[in-house]
Amino acid sequence: MTKNLSVLGSTGSIGTQTLDVCEKLGIRISALTANRNVDTIETQIRKFKPELAVMADENSAKELKIRIADTDTRVSYGMSGLCEAASIKSADTVLTAVVGMVGLKPTLTAISAKKNIALANKETLVAGGSLVMQSAKENGVKIYPVDSEHSAIFQCLQGCHDKKSLKKLILTASGGPFFGRSYDSLKDVTVEQALKHPNWSMGAKITIDSATMMNKGLEIIEAKWLFDVDVENIEAVVHRESIIHSMIEYTDNSVIAQMGVPDMKIPIQYALTYPERYPCDVGVLDLTQVGKLTFYKPDYETFKCLKACKRAIAIGGTATAVANGANEEAVKYFLNKKIGFLDIGEIVSDALDNIKITEISSLDDILSADKNARQYVIERI
Repeated sequence: MTKNLSVLGSTGSIGTQTLDVCEKLGIRISALTANRNVDTIETQIRKFKPELAVMADENSAKELKIRIADTDTRVSYGMSGLCEAASIKSADTVLTAVVGMVGLKPTLTAISAKKNIALANKETLVAGGSLVMQSAKENGVKIYPVDSEHSAIFQCLQGCHDKKSLKKLILTASGGPFFGRSYDSLKDVTVEQALKHPNWSMGAKITIDSATMMNKGLEIIEAKWLFDVDVENIEAVVHRESIIHSMIEYTDNSVIAQMGVPDMKIPIQYALTYPERYPCDVGVLDLTQVGKLTFYKPDYETFKCLKACKRAIAIGGTATAVANGANEEAVKYFLNKKIGFLDIGEIVSDALDNIKITEISSLDDILSADKNARQYVIERI
């Protein structure tokens, strides 16, 4: 079980819920990092008393330093600060809940420092899966998934004693707010509509990714690396109720599912307490109240991001980093109302067609692909 935790992205949805879990379990906090939310991280610092707090930029760090001058917490900023938080000596585990590609370098830094990883930043494996998993193996580091779908697979696999008996991973998707809609009907979707997720309360970027189903495409890529399974053996199904969080299928066609109310505290806690389980402050699943569970095939033609992710996996090399980078940039433009909802999928698909894909031999290869993808989106728009 985790004794001391460094939380990268402590003021976001996953970060704040993680701190709630840590408070109840008595897990000490070594470091906290935030983007620019000085008010929230100040409150967290006074409550959890970390050694280090990190902000995204120098101005936010200066403001925070003045506010917490009466505490013993050091303040840093930027990527160097993130990497310091990721490798801080007192932490045995690092929870990576920052949004986007910014999480890759700190995660690799944490692994090099031999910290176990509670992974809530899917872009880390999407863009740099080969490097991350190889480094984890070399350093004897465990990576525990925090995403509800990957945590579900991880939990189901606890009863799998022979990998040869595993046939398929089945990732469930809520379908987002636009399930069942035709492509043409999504032309005039607003930002406000896209941010209304039917089941989960999440940050803006991941909520938009759910609406485009890019999130499920990223999760398929992530599952390939986390569980060392060929992508042909990973399936996505739309499950509107978000009660079954994912499943595994064995060679004898038996299917094992992990179920629970849609609450992220369950996978967060399991990542921090594995292999033990403790009481968790979430609702009890009452199947008689749920009534029914439904399942549908994804619509790859309407939700082009999902189709693009599967194509990126097939291409290999830096293609997944390109798809991810193009999506991140496109989502920013959509949230700022500069492009339409359907433009996101078109942009990701076009990026794969127009950006040179290379093999991955270093972190620089991934960062270069990400930069090229973002520049492509900026120039295209």
